[in-house]
Amino acid sequence: MLRYTLMRLGIFAGCLLVVWGLVYAGAFPRGFGDSNFLWVLLLSLVLSAPISFVVLRKERDRASVQVSQRVERMKANIEANRSQEDEAVEQTAQAPEQAQASS
Repeated sequence: MLRYTLMRLGIFAGCLLVVWGLVYAGAFPRGFGDSNFLWVLLLSLVLSAPISFVVLRKERDRASVQVSQRVERMKANIEANRSQEDEAVEQTAQAPEQAQASS
């Protein structure tokens, strides 16, 4: 998951550098007033999203498998804890009944 995130940030940083260069070269408009940085940032986000979607497809699939495995492990742990709690409650409920039956 960390690898996918870092690769996605790398693509965004590359797009940011390219857009920044194109804005200062005059190929893209500079924005309105003081909005230049926001314009560059927004345009970089818009460009990096489809690039990441296409280029990082395999890495995204690997990350989703890792996340789903982690979720399944957590569900199994929760269910194991729940069954242990149920057993403990049943044992404490049966202890007074067994003491009364033996007296």
